Amino acid sequence: MGSKLKLCLTIKIDLRTIMTQIRELPYSPFDILVKNFFTNDSFFAPAMDVKIGHPVDIYETKEGLCFEIAGTGLTKEDIDINIEGDLLRVSYSKKEETKNDEITYIHKGIAKRSFNLGYKISRKYDLNSAEASMKDGLLKVSIPFSEESKPKSLKIK
Repeated sequence: MGSKLKLCLTIKIDLRTIMTQIRELPYSPFDILVKNFFTNDSFFAPAMDVKIGHPVDIYETKEGLCFEIAGTGLTKEDIDINIEGDLLRVSYSKKEETKNDEITYIHKGIAKRSFNLGYKISRKYDLNSAEASMKDGLLKVSIPFSEESKPKSLKIK
């Protein structure tokens, strides 16, 4: 009948060829330090595509900067908001759960875990005038524009 043929292939790699290929990369190691993270045509993930570990929406309105942070099952007393210089820190420390033998989860999809979120806020926002409110499990932190960054009109003398 038919005979089976075994084929062995030996690949010889020249170290000088590999080094040449490494040197011909489209970026240098220095690019890692100064890379523009907001461009899409790069080897790195843009900052806008980076997944934050806790559900947060950050947006700007005509009044200023807004953060909406999910707080499923939390009350306003559970969450701490601190301002340290130009850093806004929102945190929640999960209390230790008592084990309930009467409950058997079929699916547990709601993550009730601690979080500690810190954001460096630009000086164009007035962090000292920030306000926070919580409604239906959604924490909203609003930071208005600072007076220096608001548009001004000048009178001609």
